Amino acid sequence: MDSLLDGYRRFRYEIWPEERNRYERLAKYGQSPDTMVVACCDSRVDPQTVFGAVPGELFVVRNIAGVVPPYQPDGHYHGTSAALEFGVRVLKVKRVVVLGHAQCGGVAAVVDGVPKDAGDFVAPWMGLLEPVRARIPPEDGHDHSEFEKEVVKLSLENLQTFPWIVERVGAGELELAGFRFDIHTGVLMHIVDGEFREVT
Repeated sequence: MDSLLDGYRRFRYEIWPEERNRYERLAKYGQSPDTMVVACCDSRVDPQTVFGAVPGELFVVRNIAGVVPPYQPDGHYHGTSAALEFGVRVLKVKRVVVLGHAQCGGVAAVVDGVPKDAGDFVAPWMGLLEPVRARIPPEDGHDHSEFEKEVVKLSLENLQTFPWIVERVGAGELELAGFRFDIHTGVLMHIVDGEFREVT
């Protein structure tokens, strides 16, 4: 806890004075981000850091493996879908970005098996990624990087099962994009014409 409070103090006395006007504007006028990011919970991959953003620029939802589930309005609890609805329909973001990453523990759970103490919620959640298995040739079955890329593509496909996303994309009001960040190298890759290419 001490490290968290020390971090707050650094923020309050070193960062806040320089950023005060920004925070006051955000408090007065509310948020109006252009971009929503669906990302993994992994502590090593912070979307705001990767994209060099400042407070108020990104509307972010994070979950295990950064997965977008398919549209399923069944009255159950759907945190990621609720965030998508708010970002797309209420905030009217102009783009939705799926940010995958290397060394993803969620993807490892699909490839190598879910940790034994993560059966209540993680195991069913990882079941959303079963379609990815059919896309990976058997000889590449343990290549996590290929799985990580396919998870991003699957999430982009699932985004297009939401009717109000499809409507806004069709009207030219919303863009969908997929990225994969490599923790070790710091390289960001972007899907272009169905293939991952390094951002330069």
